[in-house]
Amino acid sequence: MLEKIIILDFGSQTTQLIGRRLRELNEYCEILPYNKFPENTDDIKGVILSGSPYSVYDPVAFKADLNQIRGKFPLLGICYGAQYTVYTSNGTVESAGSREYGRANLSYIDNKDALLKDIKPGSQIWMSHGDSITKIPTNFKKIASTNNVELAAFKVEGEKTWGVQFHPEVFHTLDGMQILENFLNICECKRDWSPASFVESTVAELKKQLGNDKVVLGLSGGVDSSVAAVLLNKAIGKNLTCIFVDHGLLRKNEFQNVMKDYEHLGLNVIGVNVKDKFYIALAGVSDPEQKRKIIGSGFIDVFDEEAHKIKNVKWLAQGTIYPDIIESLSITGTVIKSHHNVGGLPEKMNLKLCEPLRLLFKDEVRKVGTELGMMHQLIKRQPFPGPGLAVRILGDITAEKVRILQDADDIFINGLREWNLYDKVWQAGVILLPVQSVGVMGDERTYENAVALRAVTSTDAMTADWAQLPYEFLAKMSNEIINKVKGVNRVVYDISSKPPATIEWE
Repeated sequence: MLEKIIILDFGSQTTQLIGRRLRELNEYCEILPYNKFPENTDDIKGVILSGSPYSVYDPVAFKADLNQIRGKFPLLGICYGAQYTVYTSNGTVESAGSREYGRANLSYIDNKDALLKDIKPGSQIWMSHGDSITKIPTNFKKIASTNNVELAAFKVEGEKTWGVQFHPEVFHTLDGMQILENFLNICECKRDWSPASFVESTVAELKKQLGNDKVVLGLSGGVDSSVAAVLLNKAIGKNLTCIFVDHGLLRKNEFQNVMKDYEHLGLNVIGVNVKDKFYIALAGVSDPEQKRKIIGSGFIDVFDEEAHKIKNVKWLAQGTIYPDIIESLSITGTVIKSHHNVGGLPEKMNLKLCEPLRLLFKDEVRKVGTELGMMHQLIKRQPFPGPGLAVRILGDITAEKVRILQDADDIFINGLREWNLYDKVWQAGVILLPVQSVGVMGDERTYENAVALRAVTSTDAMTADWAQLPYEFLAKMSNEIINKVKGVNRVVYDISSKPPATIEWE
């Protein structure tokens, strides 16, 4: 049984970072809603309470019963998690008057405390809270302060419970990894989480879960579904059938190229060309969420049809990863964007869902792919949206718009490879804008389409920054696209980060 840390999510924007940091420390963890603590606790080594957008006094604040956790597992409350621990113990949490946000330094540290081992006074931390703990119960002990926050961290005497009002998971808390490592040591964690251990445990779980059942998996050509396919193939072999759908919104020549790439994996892959079906369904549709839902529904229809051609299929497998789930529905119920592979299956399919990668971040998926011996070009393949170019064509979809975007995108992606920039960029693509602009070609006035180039750097897709590509490269790409792609006379470069923007435009 794989040991783990449970992270209870109270809605903080950095909850996922806590998970990532623990994984970087080779400890397996799971992020669960604040009110969904597992009934089976045999494999739980410790618990972390995340931050939250709410005050503990807010009527709609997320509240959990800590009685089933405190004193039974080592517990670390972060920001709201620390305040909630104090609040539920009859301590005092009050408004700070103004939000305490940004860098601070620990002016006092109890060096004898296990959580703060090897942390020195002056260590930089990152604050982000509107309330402050002003009084702790008698059995609580102060273990750290800043110049402005007297109770920056505490320990509950007689139990392995700690709280910090800062965020050890963020980059700006310079000793944050040491604090989290100290907590793992308190939890007596083995820290044996690795790509190899994930493959071993997941293959074993899949064999147990699926038995001799037949499974159909939707391949997209991307690293997520490819790694999921190889894992499943390792577990159930011939009982897996993969379906690669050409919905007419793939990159130029992608269908043929991807089918060729899959030959070395020994997978049973069926290629299905249904582009006309999708073009008809998307005709006149401009709303991005509606596009995603139409394409998601279309995928389900195709899978359903193909699955019926295979006798006794009981499962649909998908390459869903953790950021997909987070963006589709946050703990606060706010949808950032829906993902076609998140949200369950319609009843008509009568299939159960298998998602072997749903708790992994993208960089972890790539490490697993390397462990499985997959080709570099598949592992390092940049993310591509499930709805494909439909969400990179702003406005309605037509075959001509797809042709323009495919040609422009092909020049950009091949250019990144030729300039040895492809592996330095997390994700890149071209967006066809719903505007036309005046231009001059030769002696003629033109009134044609504008496209935006988008390239970002990231490690997990939760945050991203625009890639600072060489000016010479951008100039060459602009020149080639305008000269070679009929229908384009203007190229711009997107320099927005995530947040506040998203990686895709829709």
